[in-house]
Formats: sequence, structure tokens, C-alpha cells
Amino acid sequence: MQWSLFLLLLMGQCSFFMCHLHEYHFVNQTKTWTEAQQYCREHHTDLATVSNMTDMKRLRDSAQNQDGAWIGLYSDPERNERGMWHWQWSLPGLEFNDSESRWHEGEPNDYGSKNEKCVLMKNHKWNDIPCSYNHKCICYDERKQSNKTFHLIEDKMSWPQAQSYCREHHTDLVSGDQQLEDNEFKREYRSNEVVWIGLFRDSWRWSDGSSFSFRYWDLELFRDEDSSKKCAVTLLDGKWSSDECNKTKSFFCYDVSSMTDKMILIKENMTWDDALKYCRMNHCDLVSITNHDEQRWVQEKAKKANSPYVWLGLRYTCTLGFWFWVNEEMVTYKNWVTGVPADDCDMSGAMDRGGEHKWFKKNDNEKFNFICSTC
Repeated sequence: MQWSLFLLLLMGQCSFFMCHLHEYHFVNQTKTWTEAQQYCREHHTDLATVSNMTDMKRLRDSAQNQDGAWIGLYSDPERNERGMWHWQWSLPGLEFNDSESRWHEGEPNDYGSKNEKCVLMKNHKWNDIPCSYNHKCICYDERKQSNKTFHLIEDKMSWPQAQSYCREHHTDLVSGDQQLEDNEFKREYRSNEVVWIGLFRDSWRWSDGSSFSFRYWDLELFRDEDSSKKCAVTLLDGKWSSDECNKTKSFFCYDVSSMTDKMILIKENMTWDDALKYCRMNHCDLVSITNHDEQRWVQEKAKKANSPYVWLGLRYTCTLGFWFWVNEEMVTYKNWVTGVPADDCDMSGAMDRGGEHKWFKKNDNEKFNFICSTC
């Protein structure tokens, strides 16, 4: 019997819609940034928020002929005076956890210039320094080009240039505690090297209040220190610049994706089997994740859980010896914590509520919140 047929008979069948977080709308009217924000909030959800390169490509593809359009990113430098700037990882989807920080003693100190917004690492310790300094960097590559995940780049460049280089040639600057603890990273990084990592802070915030750290500046046009240009513009080639907010331009709005209706967090602690039964009786199924966009949406739901993990529709079958999704999808996209999975009976998959929202194998009898997909 083919494994797919076996799973169909064993677990039942239910489809889960693939969808993006946002649906973009190009508005070919010229308004100031504030007017555009008001228009988007009245007719859609808000000015466009962009969370990763997939969003950026979709935004660019939906554009009509234009030489610059507002998006929902704006600068609020006074937040620094109010102590509201916070450190962010360059790699989309990761949240910075201060308890995992590795600062040198006395750092971060924003020394002298009060403009130390980027982070260097030496001997596995961090220093905040101006982003304009030139140093080596380490890139992360989830595609594992040349069978490597981490790449030490010997050419010295500024932090924005390093970020741009890593995104163009790999995935991003090395980001997150899990990557910095990876054994392959430790083999690639020589402790006496001074390198950029993907930790930064800035004055830019999204109109809808979301905390996405993704930036896509045109480094030849954008100057972060230009205090008169506090609103972000996406250009015809897709890169971003900034301009004075009282200028008039076309703009992008977004609507919350219909995915919001396809998923629900259940704030009750149940075993995996009971969670599966609950979802199938009251909704559709335990949620499955088959791509990065679905991962991002599920983790947004998981943040609101009141248990340390949330059950997913991810199960290990001892009979056939592999992990599978209960909606019959193969496990092609993966986001396991390092060292997992391993062959183990009576285990199912759960997502970490915080941190990097990795997947963990947990005993079926443990009790957590869970996320259902809806039919």
C-alpha cells in the first residue's frame, strides 16, 4: 500500500489553503504619506507592510508604472530618546530575546556618536558600533549552496552592504541564537575574527504596529541620517528609499489575508490525540505547514498561546518510519530545532510559542494549546 493511501485511511483528509499574510493593492492616486495611510485604513487594512523577500516580490509584481510609491514604513527617531528602540534580527521571522544576548561587558553603550545601531562579534561576544564601518561578515544560507549553511565573507563592507550581499548570494546575515550555536557555524567562524552578524536597531516602524524587521534599502539612495526624509518609498526596481512625508505619491495598501479565517488557536491544553479529535469535530484538522508563508502565519497565532508549545498536525509513524502531516502533505518544508527529528514512537510535532518558533518533538501525552485549520 502506498504511504499516501495509508495516511489517508489512517488519518482522514482535509485541505489547508496556501495563502500569504497580506494581499496588496496599488493605488494610483497621489497623496501625502499621512493621507495615504488614512485612505488605506478606510478602504483596506493599512499602508503596505512587507515582511520578507516573498512579500517584496509580490509587491513589486502588483505595481503599475510608477517612479516611487509610499509603503507603511516611517521613521520615529524620538523613540530612541524614550528608550523604545529595540534590537532586531535581520533574518525575517526571528525575535530577539535579550536573555540570549552575548554582549561584551558594558555593551551595548551607544558610545560617543549615539549612532551605534549595528553589531560586531569577536570571540563570540558582541559590540554595538556604527553601521558604516567596514568589516567581514558571515552569511546564512538555508538552501545550503555548496553543501554549506554558513559562509565567512572575507571582503570588508558596511553592515547594510553585508546584509545586501548575504541576501543576494545566500539567505541573510547570520541571525538568532540557534544559528550562533550551530556546530557548522562554529567551524566556519574563527574566534579571533571580527565579523558583522545580523543584529541591528533603527528608528523605522510599520504603520500597522507590526514588528517585522525586514528592510530593503537602495544603498546608493538611502541615507538613514537624513532626518527630513522620514517616510519610506518603494522604487520601480523594488528597492526602497525615503522621502519627505508631505510630498504626494501613489501608494500601496494591504488587506489582511483570508488566511485569518482558515486557522484558529485553541487555548485549551490537550494531548495531541485529543487536540486532533477536537479539530476534526469542531473545525477541519490540526494545522499543517508546507512553506515559509504558512510558518509565519502559524507562528503569529502561536505567540498568543498560554502554553510553552502548541500542537501541530505533525506526527511520526513507527510503522513506516517517517514524519507526516495529518492532511496527507509530505514534510518537505522543515523548521525543526537542531537535532530533531529522530526516530521515536509516540511522538508528535509542536511549535515553540516564542523565540524562533522552531518545531519540537513532544510526547503525545503532554498537554498544550493547539491550532486548528478550518474547512
